[in-house]
Order: sequence, then C-alpha cells, then structure tokens
Amino acid sequence: MKNHDIVEKNIGLMVVLIIVAISFGTLVEIVPQFFLKETTTKVEGLKPLAAVELEGRDIYIREGCHVCHTQMVRPLRAEVERYGHYSVAGESVYEHPFLWGSKRTGPDLARVGKRYSDQWHKAHLYNPRNVVPESNMPAFPWLFDTTLDGKYTAKKMQALKKVGVPYTQEQIDGASEAVQGVTEIDALVAYLQQLGTLLTHKR
Repeated sequence: MKNHDIVEKNIGLMVVLIIVAISFGTLVEIVPQFFLKETTTKVEGLKPLAAVELEGRDIYIREGCHVCHTQMVRPLRAEVERYGHYSVAGESVYEHPFLWGSKRTGPDLARVGKRYSDQWHKAHLYNPRNVVPESNMPAFPWLFDTTLDGKYTAKKMQALKKVGVPYTQEQIDGASEAVQGVTEIDALVAYLQQLGTLLTHKR
C-alpha cells in the first residue's frame, strides 16, 4: 500500500511508469508481427483498387462508414466464426489510409465482399430498415442521384503510386474515362464487393 502511495503522490514518477508500461505493451503486441510471415507478405492475388473501386472507397470514407464499421477481424474464435478469416497485414499493403479501426456500431466489413448481391447493398444503403428492420444505420439516398466525373481519379492514382501502390500508366491514363457517368452508389457497392475476397476461401 505504501508503494502505491508513493507512486500516486509523485506525478513525475507515475508518468515515467505509465510510459514504461505502454512501451512494454507495445513491444509485446507489435514487434512480433514484424516476424510473422502471414502479416508481412502481400496476400496472393492482391491488386490495387480499380478506378471505380478507388472512388467507392473515397465515398465510403466521405460518408463516415469507417466510423461505425471496422475492417479488421481479430484472431478470436467468435470473430472468425462470424466474419471469416482474421485480417492480415498483407491485405492492406495498398491501403492509404488503412481502415482497420476498433469501433463497431455496425458489423465488421472486412469480409463483406460477395456475401450479398449488388441489389441487396443498394437496397440497404437506400434505406437500411427495408432490409434490416432493427438497423440504426442512416440512409444514403443521395448516392443514387450523383454521378462521378473522374476529375481527380488519375491524380489520386498518381499520389498512391508515389507511396508504393503499383498503378500502371495505362491505368492512370484511363482512370477518368473509367469512372465517368458511374453513380456514387455503384462505385461504393463495387468497393464493398471486393472487400476481403482474397482470404474468404480460408474460412
């Protein structure tokens, strides 16, 4: 008890001990990940997002989807049974920024790709209660009325290429044309439908 009193009454000592505890925890949790093959090797078949999927990802971020939905299945039995194969770093090599997170107001979406039809996603996004009556997710009807113009798509790809995403010049040159006239809802659904599909067969 006396030792606790010393720490609690000495703010400087408490700060130092907190830093030591956090540093130790960081070493234990993070450092081993650098030596596990499946967390450091790119997942087989991983490709950069296509132009429409890339725009869909930006819509996903813009609309705050990542605030309520994680994209990180933890290696726990309950999570793997519900969502599928646990997330590995090799899936996020081209993610800038990555969307793992820890908030789950809604279910994790790391393995949502191909689980539902495009029509289901559209109905869900137009009014979630039409599909899931108890849902508290907001509706996104404006996504059906807005089309992409591709004005910045190529520039986004060029920026991502600078940080290691292997876009080809052909993909960059054709980016604007690829997304022109595509509705925001179609872009968002295209993004959702590719999430986690490379590891679902390992479930």
